[in-house]
Amino acid sequence: MKKTAIIILSVLSLASCKKETLNLVPQTSLSSASFFKDAAQYNQALTGAYNNLRTVAFTGIYMDEMRSDNTFFTLYSADRGTSTSAEAMAEFIDNNISSQEPNNPGNRYGNDYSGIAQVNTILTRLDKSTLAKADKDQISGEALFLRAFYYYDLVQHYGGVPLQLTEVTDVSGAFLPRNTADEVYNQIITDLNTAIPVLPIAKTFPQTGRATQGAAKMLLAYSYMSKATKEYAKAESALLDITKMNYGLLSDYAAVFDPANKNSKESIFEVQYKMGNDGQQSDFIWRFIPKTTNSEVILGLRGTNARGGLASGGWNVPTQEMVDSYEKGDLRLPASIAVAEGTVTNEVLTTTAVKSPVDYKPTVGLAYYYFIKKYLHPPFQVEYNTDDNWPVYRYSGALLLLAECLVAEGKAADALPYLNQVRQRAGLANLTAATKQNVADEMRHELAFENHRWTDLIRNNMAIDVLTAKGVRLKALYGWLLPSTFNITQNRFIYAIPFRELQINTKLTQNPGY
Repeated sequence: MKKTAIIILSVLSLASCKKETLNLVPQTSLSSASFFKDAAQYNQALTGAYNNLRTVAFTGIYMDEMRSDNTFFTLYSADRGTSTSAEAMAEFIDNNISSQEPNNPGNRYGNDYSGIAQVNTILTRLDKSTLAKADKDQISGEALFLRAFYYYDLVQHYGGVPLQLTEVTDVSGAFLPRNTADEVYNQIITDLNTAIPVLPIAKTFPQTGRATQGAAKMLLAYSYMSKATKEYAKAESALLDITKMNYGLLSDYAAVFDPANKNSKESIFEVQYKMGNDGQQSDFIWRFIPKTTNSEVILGLRGTNARGGLASGGWNVPTQEMVDSYEKGDLRLPASIAVAEGTVTNEVLTTTAVKSPVDYKPTVGLAYYYFIKKYLHPPFQVEYNTDDNWPVYRYSGALLLLAECLVAEGKAADALPYLNQVRQRAGLANLTAATKQNVADEMRHELAFENHRWTDLIRNNMAIDVLTAKGVRLKALYGWLLPSTFNITQNRFIYAIPFRELQINTKLTQNPGY
């Protein structure tokens, strides 16, 4: 791994914050030798560790959602040289070199370790500090949650990785061999069980955006259900605790994602963004709509997403199968997906209309493209500058994960009310039985385009069959897909360790199949 991802010796990039709210706007840089004097400074450093969540959300678009059966990408011939890394991930032909190319979606591995390094520095210094117990509890609880979150992201996408648990102050402690996946999961669980008693329970909404007991219990449940030896009873207990907290479903599914409802009672944890001129904005929708000459028809603002590489549109495009998979009357379909119609010149769309996907019939003589609507919330003032947060854990997801857990335990009757509670909000009739398949289907539509589907398929042992079928469908549509694409094996459940990390840390070994 990169030395800069592990060792924090000279300069800490810090962000200012008030204790009660999360503010990611960077203000200054200070020497670590003169820092960590009071609770405010610890919280500044902690806020810096939250910032790495943004890269997790961004890379997940390409490495999770597009890897699943929910979405693919629109081919633009002019982009092939600058977009091959992202395309390779969606086609299952990525390798340890493509994972580190300049135009890949981001160094997820290094980003996670950068967050872990910041947290480890905080925790190491905190142990020696004279801060009041209340401050220590708040800071350590959030720091341990973040460390668990970043290690969970690593183990889910790379398998067993080195466990760095203290501040690294010299080269000898920077380069460690890989731990097993089980050891990583055990550390995640240990960190979360230590953090939960000192984290707050969300009581007022909107929340601050900081970690809470609900977020930690959600991650804990996922960990129990994702490790090789499942611990469903423990996951059930954590998820039942969430149902006794203050969360609830908003009445309107589309409203959940409206920036006006950030950190609402349905939100258990989300990545924070802020539209403006201080570099804290999101930009997902610009990448999700088709590459178009007149973005104002879709976004209400004239700009250009007809660039190359990841800065263009046409990424994370809902597949036809995804659109067709929604039940008739599912209110989540028009809330999540829209259709852009128009004429195409040189593979770029001139948009003439935006329509609903419900019972959509293509207009003769016009091209059409599906796009994710969930993050479309104008008005916008500047291109690539939006206010949308990224949802990580939502209360509806907790209900469905609990239903999945109960079905796995042989308690299908107990799972049914949680499953139907989510369906009712979507305008669908109650089911009479909960099964592994219909719970997975419900999760697919409820959490669509939130970077869950790929790991959900792996956890439920559905990935090979589902993604092989996706490959068959897409190869029938697109003659440019090579025969080697969509060769789905268990080795492809995790990604390659980036080649440069193997060069820097000779104790690392590569994952099988890469």
